[in-house]
Amino acid sequence: MRLWDTAGTSVDGAILAFTVGDDPILDLELLPFDCIGSAAHAEMLAEIGVLTQAERDDLLDALREAFRGAKAGELEIRPEQEDCHTALEELLTATVGEAGRKIHTGRSRNDQVIAALRLLVRERLLELATCLASLIEALVSRGAQYGSVVMPGYTHTRQAMPSTVGQLLFGAAEGAIRDLECFRIPLAQASRAALGSASGYGVPLPLDRERAGALLGCTGIDLNTLHVQNCRGRLEASVLFVLHQATLTLSRLAADLVWWSSEAFGFFSLPDALTTGSSIMPNKRNPDVLELVRALPASMLARYTEVCAALHGLPSGYHRDLQRTKRPLLRGLAEARAAISIMQLAVERLRVHPERCLGAMSDGIYATDRAYDDVRKGIAFRDAYRRAKEAGSQPMDPQVALRQRAHLGAPGTDQAGALREALAAVRSGLLPFEQGAAQARSLLVGG
Repeated sequence: MRLWDTAGTSVDGAILAFTVGDDPILDLELLPFDCIGSAAHAEMLAEIGVLTQAERDDLLDALREAFRGAKAGELEIRPEQEDCHTALEELLTATVGEAGRKIHTGRSRNDQVIAALRLLVRERLLELATCLASLIEALVSRGAQYGSVVMPGYTHTRQAMPSTVGQLLFGAAEGAIRDLECFRIPLAQASRAALGSASGYGVPLPLDRERAGALLGCTGIDLNTLHVQNCRGRLEASVLFVLHQATLTLSRLAADLVWWSSEAFGFFSLPDALTTGSSIMPNKRNPDVLELVRALPASMLARYTEVCAALHGLPSGYHRDLQRTKRPLLRGLAEARAAISIMQLAVERLRVHPERCLGAMSDGIYATDRAYDDVRKGIAFRDAYRRAKEAGSQPMDPQVALRQRAHLGAPGTDQAGALREALAAVRSGLLPFEQGAAQARSLLVGG
């Protein structure tokens, strides 16, 4: 029976199927976090006298088993149950009887799903942060390995000035570090307490919302109960915006690897294990996986737009429109993690061909260096520019060109230490969220 069913009610089956949608599938991801949120809620209800200590203990034991089963993929959500919340309540009632029927006291499915989504987002973003940090370390390590391997630097797809393979990889690493900095905004949103807001208007019980939040390792609380409901979808949009930014960095790196590993350049090559073949051309090895990563920001942007558009024009309170924000969020999180892992493999297994990189350097690429030879002699830059242009293309030792670029962050400079320090600083800023997530898990893991 659905949570809202009463005797004599009857709803057309087509209506039920449409409103339920794919929640029974999507909510399998949410179910472990609904178990954690329910554990905090049961603890708080016992502390204010709504549950006895025996009922609390029975519920926590049942929730631990449900959590284990949900993580192992052993539980199901039937279509008639609609979502993970009904499925969990029915399981608890079947397991511990009357205590299971009391678990919904003081909450609505509205604050229940918001709390579970916030717990899921916190866990998933922290997992993504760990994966992204591993990719960054791979980029920094390989950047240091090829820091002095000269290659042409391009603007407008035309040769511009001397650069290095290390500069390309260090640039991607710093981009990913700046993306990781942005994780703090949705993590802060996900770490605010929502339980006890019910359907947006509270309940006539002395709920201890702050206590429930503390049990879940929240770093703050959304005060106004109606505001909690108005936040639904905003967190999802915030996450997808950050993922869009992160996948833009991945996309640009993927585009670079596709471009420079082509036969026209041959600066890099990819092992066969990371490429696919052609159904008609036996000679082909295609960088399909990188091309899919290259296209991923378009999908992330579409999901971000889908979520934001669903929020337009909504009055305060909960509305079923918000159900449509769940799929894009979960899909976006899963695809971002897969893309990060793929790019780490590509970076770690990338083969660099220094001779091809050096051989591609045209004499004209040193024109700016020639102009600055005159600048160092005291000649005004505009005059030096004209002299270099009039002199035409002239060869130059590329290592000399690199040594002259001694300022911070220039091609050929050692950037590995500074980038690792920047990464460590960003990761230290995520520690409160990691501690909060561990606090929440401790309610059901190892208890």
